[in-house]
Amino acid sequence: MRSFASDNNSGVHPLVMDAVVQVNRDHSVGYGDDPWTQAATARLKEVFGEKAEPFFVFNGTGANSVALQAVTRSFNSIICTETAHIYVDECGAPARFTGCTVTAIPTADGKLTPELIRPHLHNFGVCHHPQPKAVYISQVSELGTVYTIKETRAIADLLHSHGMYLHIDGARLANACAYLNCTMKELTVDAGADILSFGGTKNGMMLGEAVISFRPEISENLPYLRKQSAQLASKMRYLSAQYIPYLENDLWLNNARQANSKAARLVEILGRFPDVRLTQKPESNQLFFTLPEEAAKKLSEKYFFYYWNEAISEVRFVTSWDTTDKDIDRLEETLKEIL
Repeated sequence: MRSFASDNNSGVHPLVMDAVVQVNRDHSVGYGDDPWTQAATARLKEVFGEKAEPFFVFNGTGANSVALQAVTRSFNSIICTETAHIYVDECGAPARFTGCTVTAIPTADGKLTPELIRPHLHNFGVCHHPQPKAVYISQVSELGTVYTIKETRAIADLLHSHGMYLHIDGARLANACAYLNCTMKELTVDAGADILSFGGTKNGMMLGEAVISFRPEISENLPYLRKQSAQLASKMRYLSAQYIPYLENDLWLNNARQANSKAARLVEILGRFPDVRLTQKPESNQLFFTLPEEAAKKLSEKYFFYYWNEAISEVRFVTSWDTTDKDIDRLEETLKEIL
């Protein structure tokens, strides 16, 4: 089955799969004291700089929960968009683990700005109110839009002037870099990020993420928070080893470019149908558009996808690292039949 529902539905890149097979050939010390975890840690430091301290975890929700615990206390508040993954799609896990109030801000494009954040930076030092301490942004955003380096830096500068931290959810960081033609370091630590959830399962990896701290005071408690959050893998090499081929020879970037390019081709095709309207600027591998209700119903009989807003028949299509021209051709023929 081929679908455009999510890049989570795609397979594992052969080079990544081979890395997992390789670590399965013998015994090795557990809990990260293995050569693959050490090699992956060294590689991540090469990519993000020597300040980077990676901690491998099982999944994205775990990564976000651990990362946000590291930069907050229970009396703090976390600011995000109303479409943020931690607010909508993680069953309240970050709020439960941190004990923090989550303040969700409405946005038109899924992105925060200093102007949107600033009105929520008040009541510092007043014990009756949650104390703002962290801002969470997704790169790429949940609406498929991308924060530029300048936009990220502006948010970070505002937060740092208030003693706050910037957490980036980098589940689709590779797609953002492919769109902006920049490095992951430029878009994270160089742009002022304090902590990063760095995932690859949407871009050719099998499972796992890395929580990467860029500040010593954040790194200090991460080993304990990871364990307490049930995110410390005993056979960690199966998680960490994937990052070695993923970061070699720009595999992460080539995969993301493949996904983005197929989305761009799909945008061209959608533009040929007057009844189709894009609802967000296409900047990554996620596309949001409206269809006539009956057409969307017929399309769902042939493809699995998610409705984003059923009230206006808005759907989300996501291309993957393994989406092919043949996949796009078949979808185009289906759209011609329906529309």
